[in-house]
Amino acid sequence: MSDQKNMILAILLSVLVLYVYQVMYVDPQIEAEKQTLFESQPLEESASSIPTPSGDIPTPQDTGNQIAEGVIDQTPSPRINIETPRLKGSIALRGGRIDDLILIDYYDELGDNAQNIVLLKPSQKKDGYYAEFGWAAAPSSGVKTPNEQSLWTADHNVLSPNNPVTLQWANSEGLLFIRRIEIDENFLMLITEEVENTTSGAISLAPYGLLSRKTTPEISGFVILHEGPLGVFQEGLEEVSYSDLRDDGMFEYNSTGGWLGITDKYWMTALVPDQTDPFTSRFLTRKRNGEDSYQIDYLAETKMIPANGSVSINVKLFAGAKEVKLIDAYEEEFGISLFDRTIDWGWLYFLTKPMFYTLNFFFGLLGNFGLAILALTVVVKALFYPLANKSYVSMSKMKLLQPKMQALKEKYGDDKVKMQQETMAMYKKEKVNPAAGCLPILVQLPVFFALYKTLFVSIEMRHQPFFGWVNDLSAPDSLTFITGFGAFPWDAPSFLLIGVWPILMGVTMFLQQKLNPQSPDPIQAKIFMFMPILFTFILASFPVGLVIYWTWNNLLSILQQWMIMRKVSATASNDNK
Repeated sequence: MSDQKNMILAILLSVLVLYVYQVMYVDPQIEAEKQTLFESQPLEESASSIPTPSGDIPTPQDTGNQIAEGVIDQTPSPRINIETPRLKGSIALRGGRIDDLILIDYYDELGDNAQNIVLLKPSQKKDGYYAEFGWAAAPSSGVKTPNEQSLWTADHNVLSPNNPVTLQWANSEGLLFIRRIEIDENFLMLITEEVENTTSGAISLAPYGLLSRKTTPEISGFVILHEGPLGVFQEGLEEVSYSDLRDDGMFEYNSTGGWLGITDKYWMTALVPDQTDPFTSRFLTRKRNGEDSYQIDYLAETKMIPANGSVSINVKLFAGAKEVKLIDAYEEEFGISLFDRTIDWGWLYFLTKPMFYTLNFFFGLLGNFGLAILALTVVVKALFYPLANKSYVSMSKMKLLQPKMQALKEKYGDDKVKMQQETMAMYKKEKVNPAAGCLPILVQLPVFFALYKTLFVSIEMRHQPFFGWVNDLSAPDSLTFITGFGAFPWDAPSFLLIGVWPILMGVTMFLQQKLNPQSPDPIQAKIFMFMPILFTFILASFPVGLVIYWTWNNLLSILQQWMIMRKVSATASNDNK
């Protein structure tokens, strides 16, 4: 029993250490990083000047480590409107950038003041964020390619799912650049880049694509989620944090196939180059006007465009919400390697993703993600029922042996060796395993953390209501006792913001402890009695959906344990007759 209690205590203390580490170290560090000024080497201004030695993929030294920005033209650019069932925005004809995109289905908050999520913004804005595509020529070639100031022409003024748009720009020296943009009903654009060479000589050009972000976005503040540049290169996932990028300046990858992007918690932009062409990709950063700017880009293999000939390539741009089923559908339809890793399922991928689909299945049946969590809890309890049943039987027998344990303590209290021998002899005689109660807890811990991860990263849980005051299962319980449950709203310290569901969780945890055999060590017993209070404070900042799961799990465990205790007690009474 002592070994069992020590193991559980170690687990609980480990959770406490992680919580304190998060509050005392990680969160302040993240906040400090936002204020830190990072000085980097000056970088060139235009990505469209990326030099490409004929026949070679350039090295970082060849490309000049530039970040696209360009000279800001104060003249408003003519634009093509983007109109789809889920997106609205525009494309700037000056520069041909996709730099204005709003998500119709998603809002920054709940309530009447909610605003649509703005994903992409023009470079002139302080928090500019845009996608750019083009062709790069070696400086020695003298070939003029479109840049951020080039004014394209368009055959339509609206881009919609059934209405693709074709842009054109000619360099007046015999090269015609054609860009055909198609968009689906969700968040994917298919871009076909073509160059027609009407000259009498062959031309060498390399296609490129980039995403540029002018400021460091507000991040979630949790260490369990990656936000920042990422990509899949040579079948391997690479993730680089904003802080690592600022520290190291640049990361470079070579690949054939794959993708690269910038991810937020729920939103992402991603470039998917032609999957048959080798390309070099880089993650870059620099300081601009006191703000950190970031860029990810790729430069594909040089294309030889013959005289009076043409070359075309295809690239895809994802810009939208990281919806699980949609991401999986894109991965399968277009053969995009590991595209589902755009959602940070974590190292428990084998649990988190199936758990999401299980929750989504129950949501389809019940119409409420809170009810889906309750149904999932029942499934988990059913799967672990044999193991838990064996554990609760052993714990019930242990509780019945408390008087005998106390007698042994009084008889051999000063002889610890003899006390241990007699105790183990009694366990053997009564067929009790003191460690049986630990295994169900250890087995269910990965399930708990997997559910936590699923609730935290999947956008499907965002702003999903339960019943009563719970209007967002992915956020902490908002009905807190320190504010009189909404009667006296004030800016209380965060550690005092304890909602109703965390309190209910603490109560059920306390009741469950009362059913367990008490530790013979009085200090250890007091520590365990304090655990429900500690966990009430810890879970107050967790997504309320996770707290609902834990509370419901406790209630089911109490019911199961109570029934087993009655059965064991009845059996013991019959044996004593």
